[in-house]
Amino acid sequence: MREIRVQAPGLLTTVQDLGREGFGPMGVSPSGAADPISLRLGNRLVGNAEAAAALEMTLLGGTFLLPQGAIIALTGSDFGATLDAAPIDLWTSVEARPGQTLRVGATRSGARCYLCIHGGIMVKPFLGSASTHLLSGLGGHEGRALRKGDVLRIGPTTASFRKRVLATQALQRLSHRKVLRVTPGPQSDCFPAPSQQLFYESTYRIAEDSNRMGLRLEGPPMAQGSAGEMITEGVSIGAVQITAAGLPIILFVEQQTTGGYAKIANVISGDLHSLGQLRPRDDIRFERVGWDTARALLLEQEQLLTSPDLFVL
Repeated sequence: MREIRVQAPGLLTTVQDLGREGFGPMGVSPSGAADPISLRLGNRLVGNAEAAAALEMTLLGGTFLLPQGAIIALTGSDFGATLDAAPIDLWTSVEARPGQTLRVGATRSGARCYLCIHGGIMVKPFLGSASTHLLSGLGGHEGRALRKGDVLRIGPTTASFRKRVLATQALQRLSHRKVLRVTPGPQSDCFPAPSQQLFYESTYRIAEDSNRMGLRLEGPPMAQGSAGEMITEGVSIGAVQITAAGLPIILFVEQQTTGGYAKIANVISGDLHSLGQLRPRDDIRFERVGWDTARALLLEQEQLLTSPDLFVL
């Protein structure tokens, strides 16, 4: 049996795949990778299906022993990783020899780094997904972040090593954004015009208490007008709620599935991966786009992800 042994877990390392869709009516949010584009690309670099389970590291990576060796790739943000003290590149497949140790340090750029391994991380699925849902303690490896001494099983090898590198042009086009494009939220018209102007003209800072459930923003508070009180309703990932204090919260992968705060906007699907790379104290802004533009941007992104020129062999 192939395995990966955790010698140091890092700050917050969990098993994640692309999440469990369709269980919102049961109160279960999708969870999954905070930066799904990085997970999808990492899996393709090592020859996995895009949705295979991998390790998501947040702000500070871990140290992992590969007793039988493995084909690996690191994607997402630069965490200064080494394999037996030799630096390894992001967005590149690498063949680790039996007994080598991978060390992933502190972030040098965004919030999260992904370790994808040929064969995928094998854990018992919960509602059809391997993703860890931290708030409920379900899925992943025992429903929690990894700890020192954990041993994870790796799926069987199905192909020999073939070096792949993400094309520079593709990496540039998929780069993470600090100006998040949004469409109007369900209650956007309930906010007075000065509040909407303030929302789109302001710079907000990611608060320290942000997490996988939601990104709290610090900045100028806004008046809610008639949107201040409403009946609780279903909410979606990327929804921008305005709290009673007049400050935004961006709902994220472990969001509650219903909420009573008015939603002024929603981050477009094509920018959701950028949310996963935002760190506390990062500054962001919002840019309003139309529905047709949002759909066109998502289609463009998906066409790039299926392009034959995505990787350099």
